[in-house]
Amino acid sequence: MILRPYQEETIQNIRQSLRSGVKRLVVQAATGAGKTKIASAIVSMAQAKNNRVAFVVPAISLIDQTVESFWDDGITDIGVIQADHPLTDWGRSIQVCSIQSIQSKGAFPRANLVIIDECHRLHGVHKRWMTHEDWERVPFLGLSATPWAKGLGKYFESLLVAATTRELIDQGYLSPFRVFATGHPDLRGVKTVAGDYHEGQLSNAMQQGTLTADIVKTWQERWGKDKTLCFCVDCAHAQHVQERFTEAGIECGYQDAKTPADERKDIKRRFHNGELQVVTNVGTLTTGVDWDCRCLILARPTKSEMLFVQIIGRALRTAEGKDSALILDHSDTTERLGFVTDIHHDELDDGKPKEKTAPKEREAKLPRECKSCACLMPPGVRACPNCGIEAKRESGIIEVKGELVELTPGGKVTVPTKKKTHEWTLPEQRQFYQELLGYAQERSYKPGWAAAQFRDRFGQWPERSWPTIPAVTSLTTRSWIRSRMIALAKKRSAA
Repeated sequence: MILRPYQEETIQNIRQSLRSGVKRLVVQAATGAGKTKIASAIVSMAQAKNNRVAFVVPAISLIDQTVESFWDDGITDIGVIQADHPLTDWGRSIQVCSIQSIQSKGAFPRANLVIIDECHRLHGVHKRWMTHEDWERVPFLGLSATPWAKGLGKYFESLLVAATTRELIDQGYLSPFRVFATGHPDLRGVKTVAGDYHEGQLSNAMQQGTLTADIVKTWQERWGKDKTLCFCVDCAHAQHVQERFTEAGIECGYQDAKTPADERKDIKRRFHNGELQVVTNVGTLTTGVDWDCRCLILARPTKSEMLFVQIIGRALRTAEGKDSALILDHSDTTERLGFVTDIHHDELDDGKPKEKTAPKEREAKLPRECKSCACLMPPGVRACPNCGIEAKRESGIIEVKGELVELTPGGKVTVPTKKKTHEWTLPEQRQFYQELLGYAQERSYKPGWAAAQFRDRFGQWPERSWPTIPAVTSLTTRSWIRSRMIALAKKRSAA
């Protein structure tokens, strides 16, 4: 078994931790770091000592994939605990189990070591198993690229970081990537449930005609080749996007949780041989997937760092002829959470409330959009890595309605109002401009009216690089337009 240097070091650190008395250990290894390879080495060592191992996966689709990986590494004494799987044999020393099957059978397999794959998805069965008095002295080893789930530290004692995404890219084990902020959805009306966007409301927001059309158009302009995965909100959204690609003459596949295993294998085969240029999906290609993805369309906004890092990780595996991965972010998620290489935690969450990070501290770590090409630039970088254009220093003061107001870092403009001030982000200003365009189209106003109204509000013209796609005008924008018309009428009357 040939291991990479950091994998060998991780295995030694795992053994040292277990010898020191740690019984609940999480190993964090970024997507593409080879968690299963590390697990294979641990399983081989356990077999050499005649110990039994239970390797537990969170999804049935990962059963055969894990078995094949173990076989490739010479581990063949394997039984499977999953419904009526042909390899079912509880007498084997290595059991690859689905947590759902363990729950339905109501019994835990005999084991001297339990390895929990994707341990950030901890089920109630996992928790009962780990806290059962009969299993207190049995080591549990958790594997995950994103072990940042709330309360995970209640069940695991320690975190061992094998390799971060940044380290693997620097060492050449993962692919570099470029991110383009290619869409700016209006999510102001979408509620937050359990720490992430309400799925139904989010789906409606992301199915707006201009947004879906922009996904296809942007892909054609910036990529236009195969090996593309598109991550959507739900089935309706993914099917809608698939339809738009198909209408444009682009071969596009689709899969969700109900797609049969045989059909999934066929989709993967057609994806890799070029028959399907794009595959849209809903949560089925997020973890444990080794597809050769070179362009990733993020059409699924999220507030979850774990989900975001898992999704982007699908595009970071290296491949022959692949210089870098292209990320087309239609969700503004990168601008909200930062690059995946900057998201990292050194300890497990114990479930206790955390102090909120100051807004200025968060903003300093977030990428900025190049005003020329929409490529997202790392914090502190002035020259765009894509087009090379250097961002000009903006004045800290601009004039709005005859008053001098501060232009804050990140392009936020504080506009005075009667009750309180509102900080307008660049995506909000862009959306406001597109709503003005929509109102102008509705009223058949002359070209330039929308830009003039934008300048009237912010004291500056809209950016030339902004899309000129009219948007449905919100009630807030209509109210503002009406207030300006009333003010103009009073001014004319007074004159």
